[in-house]
Amino acid sequence: MTINEIQDEIIEEFSDFTDWMDKYQLLIDLGNEQASLDDKYKTESNLIDGCQSRVWLQADYHDGVIDFTAESDALIVKGIVALLIRVLGGHTPAEILDAELYFIDRIGLKDHLSPTRSNGLLAMVKQMRMYALAYKVKGE
Repeated sequence: MTINEIQDEIIEEFSDFTDWMDKYQLLIDLGNEQASLDDKYKTESNLIDGCQSRVWLQADYHDGVIDFTAESDALIVKGIVALLIRVLGGHTPAEILDAELYFIDRIGLKDHLSPTRSNGLLAMVKQMRMYALAYKVKGE
C-alpha cells in the first residue's frame, strides 16, 4: 500500500465519527493496539525533543525500508504516533521524505490538539523524516 492509500484509509476511518470525543477514543484505541517498545530502546537518544509527553521512537532499516516502533506515556500521543507509524512505516527513505502528510489536516487532528501536542506531532514527523534522511544518505 502506498503512503497516500494508507492516509486515505485513515481519513475514511475517522470520517465515521463526528464527535471529537469518539475520535480521541479511536486514537487511544490505536495507541493501545500498538506493540510496546522494547525497554532497551527507551533511551535518551530515542526520546523526541519537543514533545510535552515522553515519546521514544526507534527506527530500523532493512530490505530498503524503515520500520518504526514507538512508545509514549500519554494515551492520545501514543495513538498519534501509532498513526504516523502506520502511514510511514514499511516505506523507503525516499517515499517518507517525499510524502505529504495531508491526513493530519483532513481528519482535523491539528485543529483539535493543544499547542504543545501540535508541537509534539510536528517533532515526531520531523524525527521520522530525519531517520529517513539519515538512512537515505547511508544507503547511497
